[in-house]
Amino acid sequence: MPRRQPLIEIPALGALDRTQGGIGRQLAEALRNAISRGELAAGEPLPSSRALAKSLGVSRGTVTEAYEQLMAEGCLDARPGASTRVAATLHEPNVAVQRSSVSDADSMPMPPESASRYAAVAERLTPLPLVPFSVAVPEGAVAMDDHWRRLSNRVRVSQVAAPSGYSDPSGLLPLRESIANYLRKARAVRCSPENIIITEGAQQGLFLAARVLLSPGDAAWAEDPAYPGLTSVLEERGIEVQRIAVDNQGFDVAKALEMCPAAKAVFVTPSHQYPMGMPLSMPRRLALIEWARKSNGWIVEDDYDSELRYAGQPFPAMQGLDSSRVVYLGTFSKVLAPSLRLGYLVAPDCLVKAFVGARALVGRGSPVTEQHVIAAYMKEGYFEAHIRRIRGIYGERHQILIDALHLELPELHILSADQGMHIVVWLPDGLDDVAVAKAADEAGIAIRALSPMCSGNSPLSGLMLGFGGFTDEQLRDAVRRLRQVLKEAERLSK
Repeated sequence: MPRRQPLIEIPALGALDRTQGGIGRQLAEALRNAISRGELAAGEPLPSSRALAKSLGVSRGTVTEAYEQLMAEGCLDARPGASTRVAATLHEPNVAVQRSSVSDADSMPMPPESASRYAAVAERLTPLPLVPFSVAVPEGAVAMDDHWRRLSNRVRVSQVAAPSGYSDPSGLLPLRESIANYLRKARAVRCSPENIIITEGAQQGLFLAARVLLSPGDAAWAEDPAYPGLTSVLEERGIEVQRIAVDNQGFDVAKALEMCPAAKAVFVTPSHQYPMGMPLSMPRRLALIEWARKSNGWIVEDDYDSELRYAGQPFPAMQGLDSSRVVYLGTFSKVLAPSLRLGYLVAPDCLVKAFVGARALVGRGSPVTEQHVIAAYMKEGYFEAHIRRIRGIYGERHQILIDALHLELPELHILSADQGMHIVVWLPDGLDDVAVAKAADEAGIAIRALSPMCSGNSPLSGLMLGFGGFTDEQLRDAVRRLRQVLKEAERLSK
């Protein structure tokens, strides 16, 4: 009886799983791991492909495939008439990863200091689940209409949006032309298509403005409370941020000058302050323009929710007061869909090239197909009709939510606002808004707490309740759930 061929002993080969397929890939991975750990020494010969295949019970072609892959990677050497060996250069000083006496846990890399900052940003900017009261969810009855779908299909079957070379980092010219026409009529913005740069949303616009207008160590003003995406951008840039508490007229310019006269830029949401909702009064707007002119400062106007005023006409943009001093930011996320990831920035003439250069560094452009679709949607008049339609829908939902809160939670103080996709309510004394938001999440509703958006100088305890993408019954049910959450929170606080 012939002797049974003994199994050739090579470390880690026991990890092969024949039920999963890709045996050649698995074999290459096992040999690569053995080499990197030093279990196969530099220059050590390996079995012939025929012998190893017979020992493992696989085809010779499988072993050959693994050997050839590792030779291409420089892990193995093969010479005519000689056996295949582990590459000698792998274990030269400062090249090989030698077998270590420490455990894998002890040898885990230590993340750089900057990693913790970005991890904190990820935590702050994680979107809420798409359940009632999530903020900025334009779904359901406010979704794009049949005209959008028809234009989208037309663009996709045409050659106009076919893949090609690098696109203009400023964005598609027809879209910039449509935006310029719309902004002049609807927002009183003074611009030409050359002033417009297409972004991936207002967040990228804030990032570009911080990069172009400010250097590390510069001072800037920001509202208090403010959008966490803005404060994260300024902190990442190394800006000395002076937070200025807003009042019923919005950003307080006189207080800002008193607290930080050396500021080089200010970031404001004048049409609809985020998150509180009040507009910036005309005297305050004029005071900001005067400050910018006298101090050679810059105003970054985030025109948040400006189109969504459902009681009267939208407030005109501040940019129209002085287009040479204001960087204007807009987005399609709130009025069309956040998933489009398209917004725009209007740069003063003297900064256009600078913003184009900054945009090119963070990405060579936005998706071309979507730009063509929005350009056609605006040019043919459907965009403005869509805005008028959703204003009516948001106005109705806003009133439904107000009525439900008055009925179920009359003790809550509702901050008055007549635009946007959310309202703010103040919590009774003694309740922690962060704890309430966490309990609400467990109850199936998504609420943003107000206090994390504030500086330590002006802590507020309140909740943001979004109503944009939810039906009347969903909103009423969410208010009932909130009542139970607050009742339990009050019990625990006693």
